[in-house]
Amino acid sequence: MSDPFGGRHPTNEERRMGRPWDESYQGGPAPWDIGDPQPAVVRVADAGGFTGPVLDAGCGTGENTLHIAALGLPVLGVDVAQTALAMARAKAAERGLRAEFAQADAFQLDRLDRTFATVLDCGLFHTFDADERPRYAASLASVTAPGANLYLLCFSDTGPDTGPHPITQDDLRAAFTTGWTIVTITADRVHTRFHDAHGAPAWFATIKRI
Repeated sequence: MSDPFGGRHPTNEERRMGRPWDESYQGGPAPWDIGDPQPAVVRVADAGGFTGPVLDAGCGTGENTLHIAALGLPVLGVDVAQTALAMARAKAAERGLRAEFAQADAFQLDRLDRTFATVLDCGLFHTFDADERPRYAASLASVTAPGANLYLLCFSDTGPDTGPHPITQDDLRAAFTTGWTIVTITADRVHTRFHDAHGAPAWFATIKRI
């Protein structure tokens, strides 16, 4: 019987679902795949916040990655879902944009053997449990040097109509105690296919590698 996880250790959320993330992209758009970059990402881009090379961790079908690529910056989008990556590559070709996409385990980013000046996490962090988050932060540290910026957008625990797996500010701070410093955490919104036009309550964190 084939291994649906491709030999990697499944995340806690995948074990609860009983299926790999890749299946979320089969048979129609995933709930978080809105067909556009997240407004928070556009805002950072417009403010000149991205410096290449950029890593988009958990890139899905690539909308945020491609928005960054359109700025002329070198960017690599990584995900465990091969179906999503194939869709991202097709979008890049269709739009004439240069962007790299690769399958990678978020807990073993050192295997990329790359270093990035900016990292984007748009909706990945909140899928991890408390025991997984420090491992993820350490993995991000392995591909960044002091001074690198991490922009992290995740579901928050504030307000009505929160998304699944809402995160507290304390959750964010606890995960990034080693090798990182939290610069700011501000209230924001995450847009999904199952919320209204205003999206779901979110935290937008700027975190610096030290």
